[in-house]
Amino acid sequence: MRVKIVLSVLLINIAVFISLADAGSLSKVFQKVNPAVVMVLTTERGHSDLHAGQEVTFEKGGLGSGIVVSQDGLVMTAAHVVQVADAVVVKFLDGSMVGAKVVGSAPQADVALLQLNHLPDNLVVAELGDSDSVNVGDEIFVIGAPYGVDHTLTVGYMSGRRHPEVVCNSLLPIEFLQTDAAINKGNSGGPMFTMDGKVIGIVSRILSFSGGSEGLGFAASINTATELLFKQGSVWTGLEAYLVTGTLAKALNVPQDAGLLIQRVADDSPGQRLGLRPGNIPAEIAGKQLLLGGDIVLEVRGVTVSAALEHTCEIRKKVAGLRNDNLEMKILREGKVIDLAIIKGGESIESD
Repeated sequence: MRVKIVLSVLLINIAVFISLADAGSLSKVFQKVNPAVVMVLTTERGHSDLHAGQEVTFEKGGLGSGIVVSQDGLVMTAAHVVQVADAVVVKFLDGSMVGAKVVGSAPQADVALLQLNHLPDNLVVAELGDSDSVNVGDEIFVIGAPYGVDHTLTVGYMSGRRHPEVVCNSLLPIEFLQTDAAINKGNSGGPMFTMDGKVIGIVSRILSFSGGSEGLGFAASINTATELLFKQGSVWTGLEAYLVTGTLAKALNVPQDAGLLIQRVADDSPGQRLGLRPGNIPAEIAGKQLLLGGDIVLEVRGVTVSAALEHTCEIRKKVAGLRNDNLEMKILREGKVIDLAIIKGGESIESD
């Protein structure tokens, strides 16, 4: 009996020692990787009709997180944080702030790439891991800025791998990593790490009925992010659009079955250089908050906008191959069909 008691006490002491060792190890890993984590602050134009029906334009701020991934100042974040941002500023652990511009975006995977306007002193770069090597049940941690409380660490487990249905066969299959680590507004774009400090995901969104963390968080796998942003070189358009079809398309006098109603156009984006005009009249249609009055895209590089899946995939393919080619669109503006184009060198052309 005495031997059993001694063995039990010994096992308990070993377990406590391992637990304390793990805690100390995580603290050291956190201190090592934390300087590579950043807060992403954005501004964009907003519209309101709250004052006697008169439109009011204002600036609104956005908040997210990010991770430095290269010595030349590339930062990964979530696409929804920066897709239509007019200005982006990255805030570092020491409080310094550096402007940045979006250089790549893959909204289908909710990942984007920023380029810092200049390199701060002592830039710390995170090490990218292999998300395929992580298993369900492995412990992970997340660092971000929930509700603006920057450099907050939360710990959890990888709860699952999710593969959303890919509607276009030519597109890379997208993978999201599910976790029960606490994730809230402001965490979007922040890194998910293995316990040895390697980035395996970029935080995307949470599934929540309360608005707060309920243990259902999702991060785009780092393998998906690197494939889309580095190998395929996903292009940032700076556009947010809404597909209008059916009776809504008819009500807006769209001369075909469908069109893309431009909602927002980011400053200094390909969409702005093309000359696209965003909506500026807030309206609620069938429970959906929309901005009316903007351009409606009818055709992109010779492909007609349609509700048909094959047309959507063809447009995505053509936009993804923009890099050094011309960009042409046919749009509906104030009842007139207009051709817009950007030719090589960045010059824009508008014609009826």
